[in-house]
Amino acid sequence: MFKNIFKSRVALLYILSISMIFSFSAWMSLLNNFVVEIAKFNGSQIGFLQSIREIPGFLSFGVIFVLFFVSQQRLAYISMIALGAGVALTGLFPSTIGLYVTTLIMSLGFHYLATINQSLSLQWLDKKTSPVTLGKITAANSFIKLLVFVLIFFMMKFYSIEFKSVYLIFGGVTVVLGILSWALFEHFKDDVPQENKLKLKKEYWLFYVLTFFAGARRQIFIVFASFLLVQKFGVSVEHMVILLFVNSILNIYLAPKIGKYIVRFGERLALRVEYIGLIVIFSSYAFVNDVNIAYFLYICDHLLFSMAIALKTYFQKISNPKDLSSASAVSFTINHIAAVFLPAILGIIWLWSNSLVFIIGTTIAICSLALSFLIPQNPHQGNETTLVKI
Repeated sequence: MFKNIFKSRVALLYILSISMIFSFSAWMSLLNNFVVEIAKFNGSQIGFLQSIREIPGFLSFGVIFVLFFVSQQRLAYISMIALGAGVALTGLFPSTIGLYVTTLIMSLGFHYLATINQSLSLQWLDKKTSPVTLGKITAANSFIKLLVFVLIFFMMKFYSIEFKSVYLIFGGVTVVLGILSWALFEHFKDDVPQENKLKLKKEYWLFYVLTFFAGARRQIFIVFASFLLVQKFGVSVEHMVILLFVNSILNIYLAPKIGKYIVRFGERLALRVEYIGLIVIFSSYAFVNDVNIAYFLYICDHLLFSMAIALKTYFQKISNPKDLSSASAVSFTINHIAAVFLPAILGIIWLWSNSLVFIIGTTIAICSLALSFLIPQNPHQGNETTLVKI
């Protein structure tokens, strides 16, 4: 039975996701406290750091060219090792240049792994049940995040382990997982030969635009929502970890239910719920002055990320199966167009007004909500938007 795990495509999808979340969650949960307490960064510097982090995401289209020489699975393993190595080295170089370089290494592995993981998920999972499976994988990721936060909490609270040692431990685990997966898992052949050319297809335009806005929204949450808690309210690393702990507990329970909800009610309604929630949350972030309300907003904001499953499965339904590899690379690049320049620009705006940063986020959510009305009730190839005449 144990040997059968290494012959299961779904099992490999779990390993790819878990390994990515394990080290990246540690990197992210410590980042704001690390750059403020150890590296002494200001809002502008953290903005530039996050912009550098997103450069490999913007260059995700390069995956297609790499796939001429390396299979998707092997590239996933190489990316795991690069991600783990970048995280492991982070704490050893707390200078501005050192953090920029280690972040670039970590990010290259993370974004290439995420691109391949999405491509393989959409290729290997059945369209009818993929939201449920993706919901379960999201729940597993949340459990891993939970484990990470608990370990970090005990390491730093009770054993006073330094930042550099924590980064080294969590990055090292992902490196080991990458090596073991490469050695043990069966190499799976593609059911449908993948297109190895970069193309922007007009029938996918709505998915592209929503993906662009999703990338912008993600940056405001990842960079500035947590930075607001640390800088404005002085939240400690222990309290940040507890907050992320609560988010993970809720996601373990809710993510599979969200997957079932998407199967039952469709991607259109799920995305509308997400965008309406974002409008309320970002508007509230702009004027919050109570740390408990800020905690509540942060938790709600985090929960809405599970709704991102709907955008993936919407694309799975409207796409040609042979496009999934190249389109995943293109979508990751589009998702990161805003990510490359937005954190740096908003970091400068932050120095003048942190409220304006979140008002911009509200505007992005409103645009996304308006576009969601163009998603059909039953999207499929040939019925990509409500503008298509069948």
